[in-house]
Amino acid sequence: MTINNTYIQEYATQFTGKICNEYFSQRKYMTGPQMVQLTPSIQVNFFTIKSLFEAWQMELEKIKSNPYFDYRDNAVHEALREFMNILSRSIKVERKDFEPLLQEAVEASIALALDPVAYFDKEFDKKEAGQLNSYLKENKKYFKWHTELIANLIDRAGIHQTPEAYKQALNQNFEKFNEQLLPAEKLLDSMHQFLPLDWSRLLQSSQEEKPVATAEAPQEKPVVDPVVKTEAIDKPQNTEASESVGIEEKASIPASTNYEIASSEKVLDPLQVWSKFEAEEYSIMKGTVLNLTESIGINQKFMFTKTLFGGNPDMMNHALKSIDLCESFADAIALINLRYVERFNWDKESDEVNELLQLIFRKFDQRN
Repeated sequence: MTINNTYIQEYATQFTGKICNEYFSQRKYMTGPQMVQLTPSIQVNFFTIKSLFEAWQMELEKIKSNPYFDYRDNAVHEALREFMNILSRSIKVERKDFEPLLQEAVEASIALALDPVAYFDKEFDKKEAGQLNSYLKENKKYFKWHTELIANLIDRAGIHQTPEAYKQALNQNFEKFNEQLLPAEKLLDSMHQFLPLDWSRLLQSSQEEKPVATAEAPQEKPVVDPVVKTEAIDKPQNTEASESVGIEEKASIPASTNYEIASSEKVLDPLQVWSKFEAEEYSIMKGTVLNLTESIGINQKFMFTKTLFGGNPDMMNHALKSIDLCESFADAIALINLRYVERFNWDKESDEVNELLQLIFRKFDQRN
Protein backbone atom coordinates (compact mmCIF):
# COMPACT_ATOMS: atom_id res chain seq x y z
CA MET A 1 0.00 0.00 0.00
CA THR A 2 1.20 3.51 -0.79
CA ILE A 3 0.00 6.88 0.42
CA ASN A 4 -1.54 9.09 -2.25
CA ASN A 5 0.09 12.46 -1.51
CA THR A 6 -1.79 14.14 -4.34
CA TYR A 7 -5.09 13.19 -2.75
CA ILE A 8 -3.86 14.34 0.68
CA GLN A 9 -3.11 17.79 -0.78
CA GLU A 10 -6.51 17.86 -2.47
CA TYR A 11 -8.30 16.86 0.73
CA ALA A 12 -6.30 19.37 2.81
CA THR A 13 -7.30 22.15 0.42
CA GLN A 14 -10.98 21.25 0.71
CA PHE A 15 -10.78 20.82 4.49
CA THR A 16 -9.01 24.16 4.89
CA GLY A 17 -11.49 25.93 2.65
CA LYS A 18 -14.48 24.58 4.55
CA ILE A 19 -13.03 25.51 7.96
CA CYS A 20 -12.04 28.99 6.80
CA ASN A 21 -15.35 29.64 5.09
CA GLU A 22 -17.17 28.89 8.34
CA TYR A 23 -14.82 30.86 10.55
CA PHE A 24 -14.01 33.91 8.44
CA SER A 25 -17.58 34.40 7.28
CA GLN A 26 -18.15 36.24 10.56
CA ARG A 27 -14.63 37.25 11.57
CA LYS A 28 -11.73 39.03 9.94
CA TYR A 29 -8.90 37.64 12.05
CA MET A 30 -7.85 34.36 13.61
CA THR A 31 -6.64 34.60 17.22
CA GLY A 32 -4.57 32.24 19.37
CA PRO A 33 -7.34 30.91 21.66
CA GLN A 34 -9.62 30.32 18.67
CA MET A 35 -6.83 28.51 16.85
CA VAL A 36 -6.47 25.97 19.67
CA GLN A 37 -10.08 24.81 19.22
CA LEU A 38 -10.65 25.64 15.56
CA THR A 39 -11.05 22.20 13.97
CA PRO A 40 -12.43 18.91 15.31
CA SER A 41 -8.89 17.48 15.26
CA ILE A 42 -6.66 18.43 18.18
CA GLN A 43 -3.60 17.38 16.17
CA VAL A 44 -4.46 19.71 13.30
CA ASN A 45 -4.97 22.56 15.77
CA PHE A 46 -1.61 22.07 17.44
CA PHE A 47 0.23 21.60 14.15
CA THR A 48 -1.21 24.95 13.07
CA ILE A 49 0.31 26.55 16.16
CA LYS A 50 3.55 24.70 15.49
CA SER A 51 3.76 26.19 11.99
CA LEU A 52 3.02 29.66 13.35
CA PHE A 53 5.81 29.59 15.88
CA GLU A 54 8.27 27.92 13.54
CA ALA A 55 7.79 31.00 11.38
CA TRP A 56 8.56 33.12 14.43
CA GLN A 57 11.73 31.12 15.11
CA MET A 58 12.89 31.78 11.56
CA GLU A 59 12.36 35.49 12.06
CA LEU A 60 14.20 35.33 15.37
CA GLU A 61 17.18 33.65 13.72
CA LYS A 62 17.31 36.47 11.20
CA ILE A 63 17.36 38.98 14.05
CA LYS A 64 20.12 37.07 15.83
CA SER A 65 22.26 37.08 12.69
CA ASN A 66 22.85 40.79 13.26
CA PRO A 67 26.54 40.99 14.34
CA TYR A 68 26.25 44.15 16.43
CA PHE A 69 24.42 42.80 19.47
CA ASP A 70 25.04 40.03 22.00
CA TYR A 71 21.96 37.83 21.89
CA ARG A 72 23.53 35.41 24.37
CA ASP A 73 23.27 38.01 27.12
CA ASN A 74 20.79 36.90 29.80
CA ALA A 75 19.00 40.24 29.86
CA VAL A 76 18.56 40.16 26.09
CA HIS A 77 17.36 36.56 26.25
CA GLU A 78 14.75 37.43 28.89
CA ALA A 79 13.65 40.48 26.92
CA LEU A 80 13.10 38.36 23.81
CA ARG A 81 11.17 35.82 25.84
CA GLU A 82 8.91 38.51 27.27
CA PHE A 83 8.47 39.95 23.80
CA MET A 84 7.38 36.51 22.61
CA ASN A 85 4.89 36.24 25.46
CA ILE A 86 3.39 39.58 24.51
CA LEU A 87 3.21 38.61 20.85
CA SER A 88 1.53 35.31 21.69
CA ARG A 89 -1.32 37.18 23.36
CA SER A 90 -1.76 39.32 20.27
CA ILE A 91 -2.04 36.68 17.55
CA LYS A 92 -4.09 38.20 14.76
CA VAL A 93 -3.95 36.42 11.40
CA GLU A 94 -5.95 37.24 8.30
CA ARG A 95 -7.39 34.46 6.17
CA LYS A 96 -4.88 34.77 3.34
CA ASP A 97 -2.02 34.23 5.80
CA PHE A 98 -3.76 31.62 7.90
CA GLU A 99 -4.90 29.25 5.15
CA PRO A 100 -1.37 28.02 4.25
CA LEU A 101 -0.70 27.27 7.93
CA LEU A 102 -3.90 25.25 8.26
CA GLN A 103 -3.42 23.35 5.02
CA GLU A 104 0.12 22.38 6.03
CA ALA A 105 -1.20 21.24 9.41
CA VAL A 106 -3.87 19.05 7.81
CA GLU A 107 -1.37 17.41 5.47
CA ALA A 108 1.08 16.81 8.33
CA SER A 109 -1.62 15.33 10.55
CA ILE A 110 -2.71 12.82 7.90
CA ALA A 111 0.91 11.85 7.26
CA LEU A 112 1.50 11.34 10.99
CA ALA A 113 -1.61 9.18 11.33
CA LEU A 114 -0.86 6.97 8.33
CA ASP A 115 2.89 6.43 8.71
CA PRO A 116 4.34 7.95 11.88
CA VAL A 117 7.82 6.50 11.40
CA ALA A 118 8.13 8.01 7.92
CA TYR A 119 6.79 11.31 9.22
CA PHE A 120 9.35 11.57 12.02
CA ASP A 121 12.13 10.39 9.72
CA LYS A 122 11.48 13.39 7.50
CA GLU A 123 11.38 15.68 10.53
CA PHE A 124 14.74 14.38 11.71
CA ASP A 125 16.27 14.83 8.26
CA LYS A 126 15.61 18.55 8.52
CA LYS A 127 17.99 18.81 11.47
CA GLU A 128 21.73 18.46 11.81
CA ALA A 129 23.61 16.47 14.43
CA GLY A 130 23.23 18.16 17.79
CA GLN A 131 19.99 19.95 16.88
CA LEU A 132 17.57 17.11 17.47
CA ASN A 133 17.82 17.37 21.23
CA SER A 134 16.48 20.93 21.25
CA TYR A 135 14.01 20.08 18.46
CA LEU A 136 12.38 17.34 20.53
CA LYS A 137 12.30 19.45 23.68
CA GLU A 138 10.71 22.39 21.87
CA ASN A 139 8.32 20.50 19.60
CA LYS A 140 7.17 17.31 21.31
CA LYS A 141 4.43 19.37 22.99
CA TYR A 142 2.80 19.82 19.58
CA PHE A 143 2.41 16.08 18.96
CA LYS A 144 -0.88 14.70 20.25
CA TRP A 145 -0.77 11.42 18.32
CA HIS A 146 1.77 8.59 18.58
CA THR A 147 3.56 10.29 21.45
CA GLU A 148 4.97 6.90 22.49
CA LEU A 149 7.28 6.98 19.48
CA ILE A 150 9.17 10.09 20.55
CA ALA A 151 9.19 9.32 24.26
CA ASN A 152 12.69 9.03 25.71
CA LEU A 153 14.38 9.39 22.31
CA ILE A 154 16.95 11.76 23.78
CA ASP A 155 17.93 9.14 26.37
CA ARG A 156 18.02 6.39 23.78
CA ALA A 157 19.97 8.24 21.09
CA GLY A 158 22.13 10.63 23.09
CA ILE A 159 22.15 14.40 23.17
CA HIS A 160 24.60 15.06 20.34
CA GLN A 161 23.88 12.09 18.11
CA THR A 162 23.12 12.14 14.40
CA PRO A 163 19.66 11.92 12.84
CA GLU A 164 20.44 8.27 12.05
CA ALA A 165 20.84 7.52 15.76
CA TYR A 166 17.48 9.11 16.48
CA LYS A 167 15.88 7.17 13.64
CA GLN A 168 17.23 3.94 15.10
CA ALA A 169 15.81 4.85 18.51
CA LEU A 170 12.52 5.75 16.83
CA ASN A 171 12.33 2.33 15.18
CA GLN A 172 13.04 0.66 18.51
CA ASN A 173 10.11 2.53 20.03
CA PHE A 174 7.93 1.58 17.08
CA GLU A 175 8.72 -2.12 17.58
CA LYS A 176 7.94 -1.76 21.28
CA PHE A 177 4.70 0.19 21.00
CA ASN A 178 3.40 -0.84 17.58
CA GLU A 179 0.50 -2.86 18.95
CA GLN A 180 -0.55 0.01 21.21
CA LEU A 181 -0.66 2.73 18.56
CA LEU A 182 -4.10 3.91 17.55
CA PRO A 183 -5.01 3.07 13.93
CA ALA A 184 -5.16 5.82 11.36
CA GLU A 185 -8.91 5.35 10.91
CA LYS A 186 -9.53 6.22 14.56
CA LEU A 187 -7.15 9.18 14.60
CA LEU A 188 -8.61 10.65 11.43
CA ASP A 189 -12.24 9.93 12.27
CA SER A 190 -12.94 13.42 13.62
CA MET A 191 -11.69 14.89 10.33
CA HIS A 192 -13.68 12.30 8.37
CA GLN A 193 -16.84 13.30 10.25
CA PHE A 194 -16.29 16.92 9.24
CA LEU A 195 -15.26 16.22 5.64
CA PRO A 196 -15.41 12.58 4.48
CA LEU A 197 -12.11 10.97 3.50
CA ASP A 198 -12.05 8.74 0.43
CA TRP A 199 -9.99 5.87 1.81
CA SER A 200 -9.83 4.14 -1.57
CA ARG A 201 -7.95 7.17 -2.90
CA LEU A 202 -5.96 7.86 0.23
CA LEU A 203 -4.37 4.39 0.24
CA GLN A 204 -3.57 2.65 -3.02
CA SER A 205 -1.77 -0.54 -4.00
CA SER A 206 1.89 -0.05 -4.83
CA GLN A 207 1.26 -1.54 -8.29
CA GLU A 208 -1.37 1.18 -8.87
CA GLU A 209 -4.02 -1.44 -9.44
CA LYS A 210 -7.51 -1.17 -8.10
CA PRO A 211 -7.62 1.02 -5.02
CA VAL A 212 -7.78 -0.92 -1.81
CA ALA A 213 -10.50 0.38 0.43
CA THR A 214 -9.77 0.64 4.11
CA ALA A 215 -12.66 0.07 6.46
CA GLU A 216 -13.90 3.26 7.93
CA ALA A 217 -14.10 3.59 11.66
CA PRO A 218 -17.66 3.33 12.94
CA GLN A 219 -19.25 6.71 13.38
CA GLU A 220 -20.28 6.83 16.98
CA LYS A 221 -22.48 9.61 18.23
CA PRO A 222 -21.30 11.42 21.34
CA VAL A 223 -22.61 9.86 24.51
CA VAL A 224 -24.54 12.50 26.39
CA ASP A 225 -24.89 12.05 30.12
CA PRO A 226 -28.59 12.13 31.04
CA VAL A 227 -28.01 14.97 33.50
CA VAL A 228 -26.51 17.20 30.82
CA LYS A 229 -29.20 19.50 29.46
CA THR A 230 -29.28 20.57 25.84
CA GLU A 231 -29.62 23.89 24.13
CA ALA A 232 -29.06 25.27 20.63
CA ILE A 233 -25.50 26.32 19.86
CA ASP A 234 -24.89 28.68 16.95
CA LYS A 235 -22.37 27.22 14.52
CA PRO A 236 -20.15 25.27 16.92
CA GLN A 237 -16.52 25.45 15.86
CA ASN A 238 -15.78 21.95 17.15
CA THR A 239 -17.73 19.64 14.88
CA GLU A 240 -17.21 16.56 17.03
CA ALA A 241 -20.21 17.99 18.88
CA SER A 242 -22.11 18.75 15.70
CA GLU A 243 -25.42 17.76 17.23
CA SER A 244 -25.66 21.24 18.77
CA VAL A 245 -25.58 19.96 22.33
CA GLY A 246 -24.58 22.31 25.10
CA ILE A 247 -24.60 22.50 28.86
CA GLU A 248 -26.92 24.71 30.85
CA GLU A 249 -24.93 27.73 31.97
CA LYS A 250 -26.88 28.42 35.14
CA ALA A 251 -25.12 26.87 38.14
CA SER A 252 -27.00 26.07 41.29
CA ILE A 253 -24.89 24.39 43.96
CA PRO A 254 -26.53 23.80 47.36
CA ALA A 255 -25.12 26.00 50.10
CA SER A 256 -24.68 22.94 52.28
CA THR A 257 -22.12 21.36 49.95
CA ASN A 258 -19.42 19.62 51.98
CA TYR A 259 -15.90 19.80 50.59
CA GLU A 260 -13.08 17.40 51.35
CA ILE A 261 -9.45 18.53 51.10
CA ALA A 262 -7.35 16.47 48.70
CA SER A 263 -5.11 13.83 50.25
CA SER A 264 -1.35 14.15 49.98
CA GLU A 265 -1.27 11.57 47.18
CA LYS A 266 -3.78 13.45 45.05
CA VAL A 267 -3.09 17.08 45.91
CA LEU A 268 -2.03 19.32 43.03
CA ASP A 269 1.16 21.30 43.62
CA PRO A 270 0.69 24.77 42.05
CA LEU A 271 4.46 25.27 41.71
CA GLN A 272 4.94 22.00 39.85
CA VAL A 273 1.91 22.53 37.64
CA TRP A 274 2.94 26.10 36.80
CA SER A 275 6.52 25.04 36.01
CA LYS A 276 5.30 22.21 33.79
CA PHE A 277 3.11 24.43 31.62
CA GLU A 278 5.62 27.27 31.58
CA ALA A 279 8.12 24.87 29.99
CA GLU A 280 5.60 23.82 27.34
CA GLU A 281 3.77 25.61 24.56
CA TYR A 282 1.24 27.14 26.92
CA SER A 283 3.84 29.61 28.23
CA ILE A 284 3.40 31.56 25.02
CA MET A 285 -0.35 31.75 25.53
CA LYS A 286 -0.56 33.03 29.10
CA GLY A 287 -3.35 35.53 29.51
CA THR A 288 -5.26 34.33 26.43
CA VAL A 289 -8.14 32.92 28.51
CA LEU A 290 -10.11 35.73 30.11
CA ASN A 291 -13.17 33.82 31.27
CA LEU A 292 -13.20 30.05 31.70
CA THR A 293 -16.96 29.73 31.45
CA GLU A 294 -16.84 31.32 27.99
CA SER A 295 -13.57 29.83 26.75
CA ILE A 296 -14.05 26.08 27.02
CA GLY A 297 -15.39 24.24 23.99
CA ILE A 298 -18.48 22.07 23.79
CA ASN A 299 -16.51 18.83 23.79
CA GLN A 300 -14.51 20.05 26.78
CA LYS A 301 -17.76 20.71 28.65
CA PHE A 302 -18.85 17.13 28.03
CA MET A 303 -15.46 15.77 29.04
CA PHE A 304 -15.07 17.85 32.20
CA THR A 305 -18.65 17.27 33.31
CA LYS A 306 -18.51 13.52 32.90
CA THR A 307 -14.95 12.85 34.09
CA LEU A 308 -14.15 15.56 36.62
CA PHE A 309 -17.50 16.58 38.11
CA GLY A 310 -19.45 13.35 38.44
CA GLY A 311 -21.74 14.09 35.51
CA ASN A 312 -23.09 17.22 37.20
CA PRO A 313 -23.07 20.21 34.82
CA ASP A 314 -24.13 22.62 37.55
CA MET A 315 -21.14 21.58 39.62
CA MET A 316 -18.81 22.15 36.67
CA ASN A 317 -20.26 25.58 35.91
CA HIS A 318 -20.02 26.57 39.56
CA ALA A 319 -16.38 25.43 39.62
CA LEU A 320 -15.46 27.43 36.53
CA LYS A 321 -17.15 30.56 37.84
CA SER A 322 -15.40 30.15 41.19
CA ILE A 323 -12.03 29.81 39.47
CA ASP A 324 -12.77 32.90 37.39
CA LEU A 325 -13.11 34.83 40.66
CA CYS A 326 -9.69 33.73 41.93
CA GLU A 327 -6.94 36.34 41.95
CA SER A 328 -4.03 34.04 41.05
CA PHE A 329 -3.12 30.63 39.67
CA ALA A 330 -2.11 29.43 43.15
CA ASP A 331 -5.49 30.48 44.55
CA ALA A 332 -7.28 28.57 41.78
CA ILE A 333 -5.31 25.38 42.47
CA ALA A 334 -5.95 25.74 46.21
CA LEU A 335 -9.68 25.98 45.49
CA ILE A 336 -9.55 22.86 43.31
CA ASN A 337 -7.64 20.92 45.98
CA LEU A 338 -10.19 21.95 48.58
CA ARG A 339 -13.38 21.26 46.66
CA TYR A 340 -12.99 18.78 43.83
CA VAL A 341 -9.84 16.61 43.72
CA GLU A 342 -10.78 14.28 46.59
CA ARG A 343 -14.52 14.48 46.18
CA PHE A 344 -14.47 13.33 42.56
CA ASN A 345 -11.32 11.22 42.85
CA TRP A 346 -9.31 13.11 40.25
CA ASP A 347 -6.33 11.43 38.64
CA LYS A 348 -3.81 14.26 38.42
CA GLU A 349 -2.00 12.46 35.59
CA SER A 350 -5.12 12.16 33.43
CA ASP A 351 -5.63 14.03 30.18
CA GLU A 352 -8.82 15.63 31.50
CA VAL A 353 -7.12 17.13 34.55
CA ASN A 354 -4.18 18.22 32.43
CA GLU A 355 -6.46 19.96 29.92
CA LEU A 356 -8.38 21.81 32.62
CA LEU A 357 -5.16 22.90 34.35
CA GLN A 358 -3.66 24.27 31.14
CA LEU A 359 -6.77 26.38 30.60
CA ILE A 360 -6.41 27.74 34.13
CA PHE A 361 -2.70 28.38 33.49
CA ARG A 362 -3.56 30.38 30.39
CA LYS A 363 -5.97 32.53 32.41
CA PHE A 364 -3.43 33.87 34.89
CA ASP A 365 -0.36 35.98 34.14
CA GLN A 366 1.19 35.29 37.55
CA ARG A 367 1.47 32.21 39.70
CA ASN A 368 0.87 33.97 43.03
